[in-house]
Amino acid sequence: QVQLVESGGGLVQPGGSLRLSCVTSRSIFSMSTMGWYRQAPGKQRELVARVTSGGVTVYADSVKGRFTISRDNPKNTVYLQMDSLKPEDTAVYYCNTFPLIQATWGQGTQVTVSS
Repeated sequence: QVQLVESGGGLVQPGGSLRLSCVTSRSIFSMSTMGWYRQAPGKQRELVARVTSGGVTVYADSVKGRFTISRDNPKNTVYLQMDSLKPEDTAVYYCNTFPLIQATWGQGTQVTVSS
């Protein structure tokens, strides 16, 4: 059974930081590129960052220079360090493979950036 468990979200002021974590099943993590996605109210889910099994990273323009994705392969865990947060970063954040290879999503973690 595939598991994706996101955590670390919360309420933060503009300019603040959060670190998200996602623990996954080894079955989908070990050789997969992993991504962090987000979905804001009324908008489609979008990919914000991805990291290959070898550590190569790619970022959406909207988060480049502010977010850092990383992974701990032995722990089947992917992280998203978010700095200089903006109100437009408010969304539910999810992790999953990139590209998607199965239909299961976790519950996500809510990030709210507001003063």
